[in-house]
Amino acid sequence: MRLFAKDKNGHFIREVNGIKLPFPLTEFMKVRFVGYAFSAILMAISLFFIVTKGFNWGLDFTGGVVFDTHFSQPADLEKIRGTLNQNGIASPIVQTTGSVQDVMIRLPADNNDSAIGDHVKSMLQTIDPNIHINSIEFVGPNVGEELAQGAVYATLATLAMMLIYVGSRFEWRLGFGGIASLAHDVVITLGVFSALQVEMDLTFVAAILSVVGYSINDSIVVFDRVRENFRKIRRVETIDIIDISLTQTLSRTIMTSLTTLLVVIALFFFGGPSIHNFSLALLIGIGFGTYSSIFIAIAIAYDIGLRREHMIPPKVDKEVDDLP
Repeated sequence: MRLFAKDKNGHFIREVNGIKLPFPLTEFMKVRFVGYAFSAILMAISLFFIVTKGFNWGLDFTGGVVFDTHFSQPADLEKIRGTLNQNGIASPIVQTTGSVQDVMIRLPADNNDSAIGDHVKSMLQTIDPNIHINSIEFVGPNVGEELAQGAVYATLATLAMMLIYVGSRFEWRLGFGGIASLAHDVVITLGVFSALQVEMDLTFVAAILSVVGYSINDSIVVFDRVRENFRKIRRVETIDIIDISLTQTLSRTIMTSLTTLLVVIALFFFGGPSIHNFSLALLIGIGFGTYSSIFIAIAIAYDIGLRREHMIPPKVDKEVDDLP
């Protein structure tokens, strides 16, 4: 399996038809079946965990109790979580809402009873005697079910709109490849969350939609370069055009992905518990999104028949058009 193409003299190919490449020509399409096999294994494992273990739904989907509180001094979120855990309340979600004194506390559905308000207030008063409870809201499971359905519909609608956009902007084969790569990224991210039983809330949905947008943007950069090279480079096979285009965009893909992942890694380790799951979903999705835009999206488009004539508009005979 050779990654870099060489000429007959054994030199790495760095120029094709006068077009200079930033790297030696990388023959991505020759290893696409390895990518297919790797992705198939990952998706099979992901689907196995999704079916057998399901998901650890958060309060946004299962319901619970939400406290809107105001502390008289900057709140210590770790101390609040520790106090609640010590008093028998498991898995509380504690996060600030706008200022360091305004804190939202969300408790699981098994704490949904009329006495929970006084119970929580007495616990919080041990931390800050002057705490003020602005409101207490009880979220039922029906509301959580509606949110879950809305999240699914939002993701499916996003995929559908992406398919329509890419199919109309480029070519339906590219649209199909792009959507297949997006589904690949989403399924693997869901599989990791299912396997680790990481809590899924509405921030996870936001992360999935962010991954979809990031991944399709990466694929569109490749698609656009493929279309451009079909028009510029003649007497070259389709598979070589794709390899040239991927090699040309490789530096952009690497730099964009690395800088994005550095920020996401910082959020993951230093962003705090409130965005931990959000950053984890981005970390997984963006990593596999970069991989799929190279080895899945354009490769599938090629294998279902993408050719030069599909990307170049037909010539119009002006003399025929001018006839009355």
